Amino acid sequence: MKEIPFTGIATAIVTPMKERGVDYDALAFLIERQIESGISAIVVNGTTGESATLTDKESESVIKFSVKTAAKRIKIIAGTGSNDTRHAEKLTEYACKSDVDGVLLVTPYYNKATQKGLIESYAKIADASDKPCIIYNVPSRTGCNILPETVKELSYHPKIVGIKEASGNISQVAEIISLCKENFAVYSGNDDMILPVLSLGGKGAVSVLSNILPTETKGICDAFFSGDISAAAKTQTELIPIIKGLFSEVNPIPVKAVLAKKGFIENRLRLPLTEMDEEKREKLFNLLTERGFFTGERI
Repeated sequence: MKEIPFTGIATAIVTPMKERGVDYDALAFLIERQIESGISAIVVNGTTGESATLTDKESESVIKFSVKTAAKRIKIIAGTGSNDTRHAEKLTEYACKSDVDGVLLVTPYYNKATQKGLIESYAKIADASDKPCIIYNVPSRTGCNILPETVKELSYHPKIVGIKEASGNISQVAEIISLCKENFAVYSGNDDMILPVLSLGGKGAVSVLSNILPTETKGICDAFFSGDISAAAKTQTELIPIIKGLFSEVNPIPVKAVLAKKGFIENRLRLPLTEMDEEKREKLFNLLTERGFFTGERI
């Protein structure tokens, strides 16, 4: 059997910024907060972590710092994908040497690889890894969709253990689960589809929502795995307005605005990302204020 790096919720954590670089004090605080909440894993250097604008030196430093801070109390998954296979190999090798618990590999963006190219690229990166590899399908960002038959082919690789599926296509998710069976983990990459993916046999989710509401997000999985489907559905549906607010602008613009309002980080993003539109921000803040978020840790 393959080693599945986690079940439940992995938080796709933001990368806190200061004027001159990464804010490691804030990152340590965020990691500790996730650990205290009982979240299963943290994904660093993912889309939410603004990986596209981190230098290699910053990426490596964030990985090393996160592994050291976590100290095996929580799984650390490092985003090491790239549209350059050789670059992804290099990042993956560094992450493995830093003792991460797994790597997350986004589909090549801009190049728009064929399905054959995806298979060859992923196999080459996975060959360079001694940790479990999770492929990451997010065609709305990359312009490239991993088809279910391609996922099935990749699932035969001993190091490719799962997929973060963020296509938003539940039929595609169902087909992947049908083709890949039990020895392959499918994670929801969309916060509004955590329960639907779990109901099809998914193992959990890689979440943006859990940056601000880790306990509540985790509660969806906890309730489902304990057999309380009604409670899982209630939590999932109650969180939909907040999820919509968190994606009313490009991620991680809204989630950083919320964390900054809470006082956890500075509201800094790297261009081409800019601060959240005022009207959308106030709507999201009002939603959270009505539910008590800014006066306590939980809604």
